[in-house]
Amino acid sequence: MEIRILHTNDTHSHFEAYPKIGAFLKENSSEIPSALVDIGDNMDRFHPITEATQGKANTAMLNLLKYDFATIGNNEGITLDYQALSELYREADFQVLVANLFETSGEYPDWVKPYFYKQMGDIKVCFVGVTVYYQHFYELLGWKLEDPYTILEKILPEVRAEADAVVVLSHLGITDDEEMARRFPDIDVILGGHTHHVLPEGKMIGNTLVCGAGKYGQFIGEVSIGFNEQKRITQKKAKLHSLEETQPNSEVKKVIDRMEEEASGALQYKLAELQEPMKIDWFAPSPLANFLAEALKEWCDADIGMVNAGVLLESIPTGAITREALHRLCPHPINPCRVTLTGEELREVLQQSIQPEMEELKVKGLGFRGKVMGKMALSGLELESEFFSDGTLQIKAIRVKGKEIQSHDAISIGTIDMFTFGRMYPTIVRAKDKKFYMPELLRDVLAEKLSRL
Repeated sequence: MEIRILHTNDTHSHFEAYPKIGAFLKENSSEIPSALVDIGDNMDRFHPITEATQGKANTAMLNLLKYDFATIGNNEGITLDYQALSELYREADFQVLVANLFETSGEYPDWVKPYFYKQMGDIKVCFVGVTVYYQHFYELLGWKLEDPYTILEKILPEVRAEADAVVVLSHLGITDDEEMARRFPDIDVILGGHTHHVLPEGKMIGNTLVCGAGKYGQFIGEVSIGFNEQKRITQKKAKLHSLEETQPNSEVKKVIDRMEEEASGALQYKLAELQEPMKIDWFAPSPLANFLAEALKEWCDADIGMVNAGVLLESIPTGAITREALHRLCPHPINPCRVTLTGEELREVLQQSIQPEMEELKVKGLGFRGKVMGKMALSGLELESEFFSDGTLQIKAIRVKGKEIQSHDAISIGTIDMFTFGRMYPTIVRAKDKKFYMPELLRDVLAEKLSRL
């Protein structure tokens, strides 16, 4: 006896992938009992179709392709507000599995199940879903998120007793998946996402097969599990199918073309009328970057505003600016954030930010959908700097409201949550006093200030 599980992850609203997935599924249908699952971050608000439909078009695509199960990633979970996430899967023909997501009451949302048993021929398989443990951000949006390991400890004994095989849909990332495999040998297969890892033949850790299929619909993963007559597992195999050379399914493409047309119409709402253009330059002071820095200062009620010019992908021309245009120039799922630093810490951050290598840094992930960091735009702050004989640029003085700041002064900064993650600015990452503004995105801050012109 054999079963087959096909899996995708981290498509991130690359709608061009869906016609290829559709073609692969049509060409590779099988009499073997099969399931099709998605491991989260299927949607990403960088794409206008997703933005216009609040992700419902992504759900429609999973319906069209006849997925059986899906879990959520951080792009579903924390870039939509509570109501939008609650509505995202109302029309889903597949079951959403998230064992560690709860309402604040402690109950599961009515659109979620922690796990689901699927009869695949003579074999009973339990599919379990878990998502990355961004507890604070979910709380800000009105959800309760539990540690996925704690939840697995509770439910695995129950499902293991009932199922012939246990498969976890994990949007935790490869490091956590490997730890999960070591900690829970009762799990037979972990289908992973979040870190975009590619495991061409999977990776055996103890009794558990750990899998990952990259990102953006580059691959479809396939897991085959063999059983003996006593329904004991005899073999587990993983492989990846590249979709690079796959010819897109024309019917799926037609559906997406129609979605694009409808999305463009929905995003034509006029936000403001500009009497003169606002230019953006990634590597020199520019009006639009300064405008956004000022908007962040105001939104976060901070002493200063600070944002990298690279988050703005286009200038704004004279005339009407629509939601579509604003989304195009600022597509990132990035939230405003207020961080409080000492004067000494602020100097350290600014000293790092003005170096050419930081301005030219190419950034991937952390919500950023642009190309390079760009020059740091500042509001409410004056910098005095000079080049030293060795060619380095050094800050001599920092003034806020005309007053030179001292090393122990507390300065609040309206900025972006991207700086609180990763390794770009360790000082900001370590800061204890942070306030995140959710669910508003950076373009919402920009839209609000534009509306006041």
